Amino acid sequence: MRILAIESSCDETAAAVVENGTEVLSNIINTQIEIHKKYGGVVPEIASRKHIENISDVVDKALSDANLTFDDIDALAVTYGPGLVGALLVGVSEAKALSYALNKPLIPVHHIKGHICANYIENPDFKPPFICLVASGGHSHIVHVKDYNEYEVLARTCDDAAGEAFDKVARVLGLGYPGGPKVQKLAEEGNPEAIRFPRVKMGDKGFDFSFSGVKTAVINYIHNAEQKGEEINKADVAASFQEAVVDVLSSHLTDCAKSCGVTQIALAGGVASNKPLRERVEEKAKKNGFTFNCPSPILCTDNAAMIGCAAYYAYKDGEIADAELNAVANLSLN
Repeated sequence: MRILAIESSCDETAAAVVENGTEVLSNIINTQIEIHKKYGGVVPEIASRKHIENISDVVDKALSDANLTFDDIDALAVTYGPGLVGALLVGVSEAKALSYALNKPLIPVHHIKGHICANYIENPDFKPPFICLVASGGHSHIVHVKDYNEYEVLARTCDDAAGEAFDKVARVLGLGYPGGPKVQKLAEEGNPEAIRFPRVKMGDKGFDFSFSGVKTAVINYIHNAEQKGEEINKADVAASFQEAVVDVLSSHLTDCAKSCGVTQIALAGGVASNKPLRERVEEKAKKNGFTFNCPSPILCTDNAAMIGCAAYYAYKDGEIADAELNAVANLSLN
C-alpha cells in the first residue's frame, strides 16, 4: 500500500511516499527556519503563506523522487492537528483536494502519533507495547503505546514544552532561533555541573513536567549577573540548563516505564534529536534492562514519512476521513 502523506503543522512543508508503513520511497522537507530566524521564532501568518507557496511543489517532488505518479498512490494522508491552525489548513486542504480529484481514501493523522510511529520506520521489529517520550517545541508527553492505534498519555507538561524552553533560553543567551541545536552546540564548551538549575516533578506520581521554572531560573541568573556587572560564562549556563532538562526528561521516562512494568522505551519529537538526551536515555535503558529505540534525527523533526507510517496503521484500523475533515489546532491525544 502506497500512501502520499502531507505534513504542515508548523514551519516545515513536507510530503512523503511511504509503502506498507515503513518503506520510505521519498521524504521531502521544505523548512522555513531561515525565514523565521529574524523574528526569533515561528510567525504563524508567515508560516501559513509559505506553506501555500510550497505545498504543490513539495508534493510533486515527493512523487518524482519515488518515481511514481498520482495513479500509483493508494491513499492520501495528512496531519490535521495539533499545530498552528493556519498551517494545518494548508495541508488539510491540499490532501482533501487530491483525495477528491483522485477518488482515493483520505487518512487523518494526529501529529504526535506520527512522531511516535517514526520509531517503526528504521526498525520495523520495534513493536508495541512501549513507553515513549515525545518532546518537541510544542509538546512534552510520556505516552504508553499499548498497540499501533492505542495510546494513553501518562504525563505531560504543565506549562512550557521542553523545546519551547530551549528556544527561550537560546534567545536570552543571544543565540537565536532555533534554540535546541544552538544550545547543544554551545553546551559542548561548558560545564554541565557549573550551575544547579531546578528539577521539577509534577502530578500525583511525579511524572508530569514543568519547564517554566528552569527557564525562569536561567533568565534570572543571567539578569542578576548583568545587574551586578559580573561576567557570564554562557557555555556553562547552556550546559547546566541542558543538563537539567535532560535529567528531568530521562528520569521521568524511565521512572514511568518502571511504574508501568513496560520494558521498552523510545524517544520521539524534535528534542529527541538532542545528543545528550539520546545518550542519557540509552544509558538508563541499559542500566534498567530496557530495550531502547530512537529514530534518526531527520525523522525526529517534523516530516511526512512519519505521517505516512502512522496513516498505514490508522487505515488498517478503518480510520478514513470524509470531506468534512478540518484542522484542529488543539487536538488531544486522549
